[in-house]
Amino acid sequence: MSIEQPAGLDKVQAELRVGVVGIGWAGQQHLKAYSSLEGVTIMALAGMEEDLRTSLQAEYSIPNAFADWQEMLDHGGLDAISVAVPTFLHAPIAIAALERGIHVLSEKPIARNAVEGQAMVDAARKAGRVLDVAFNHRRRGDIQALKAVIDDGALGRPYYAKASWLRRQGIPTLGSWFTNPELAGGGPLADIGVHALDYALHLLGEPKVVAVSATTHSELGPRGRGGGNRYTAMASSHPFEVEDFASAFLRLEGGATLLIEAGWATYREPEDLLDFMVYGTDGGAELKVQGAPFAPVGKLMVFTEKDGENADYVPPALPGRAHDAVVEDFVTAVRGGEAVWGEHDGSQALYRAQIIDACYLSAREQREVRL
Repeated sequence: MSIEQPAGLDKVQAELRVGVVGIGWAGQQHLKAYSSLEGVTIMALAGMEEDLRTSLQAEYSIPNAFADWQEMLDHGGLDAISVAVPTFLHAPIAIAALERGIHVLSEKPIARNAVEGQAMVDAARKAGRVLDVAFNHRRRGDIQALKAVIDDGALGRPYYAKASWLRRQGIPTLGSWFTNPELAGGGPLADIGVHALDYALHLLGEPKVVAVSATTHSELGPRGRGGGNRYTAMASSHPFEVEDFASAFLRLEGGATLLIEAGWATYREPEDLLDFMVYGTDGGAELKVQGAPFAPVGKLMVFTEKDGENADYVPPALPGRAHDAVVEDFVTAVRGGEAVWGEHDGSQALYRAQIIDACYLSAREQREVRL
């Protein structure tokens, strides 16, 4: 099948024409990020909520707004789009855009499962276009500071790490698409655990995962608990059919291990927790970020020694730029031309999906699963 290429994509162009599908919190982060970049014009917006769509169209002076994402793609005139919609729509929208020669930045996770994620990666490779997935937490300043410490060898060889995202009452709308596995792909492991998995593997230098052993629990959501004041307490469109807590033990190539915890609803301290802890042969480190929304910079400490004495220290860390950095990186990749497009085919996000799939399989069958 021949691909109709938007004008100007055969060379780096001065003006990049973008569209955003989805107008919830994530979609609004993409709109804000695009609007701050020179040489980027938001040409189209797609979202079902009419009042919000009209308001955002006016706020960002967007020429075209649609209720249906297919109408937006059919209208044409786009070089790139962001996909910020429920997970079950990631693959169909991304593939349809890529087949039209449009670059795609999708929200996480890449798709409901690795099969759909593979189809997206295949479409990006066939089209010769960029497919990026928004993992904004790896762009935190404290995580980048810790990454520099690990990469510099200050901890020696990391052999054990733990990463978690835990909430006290944080099921994102009980009874919504989030709690339906056919729409979301899973519960907190797929939703927020994939963030912990992503920044943990990023910090550790992208080690290969050779085996996983995982458990999932669904204890509070089915009883209508765990919504809290910051989330809709109860809706009735879907029953609660996913986990509300998950834990996964990952064996890494070379002998190191990684523990991932993800919980929407657990009886713990009230503030949300995003954390990472690592033990290495020459030192360790711990990062704790608390609150909702999370503090711009968390508590980061490096534990090491010098001349037989403790020499712990706090590395300097600036606030990260989250979605602003994600969108900027995507635009940079698109403008980089064909020489760099092949490096941005979504394969790293697909690998995260393959690991998550293995975790769910392990939990269902109560056994270790090798990758």
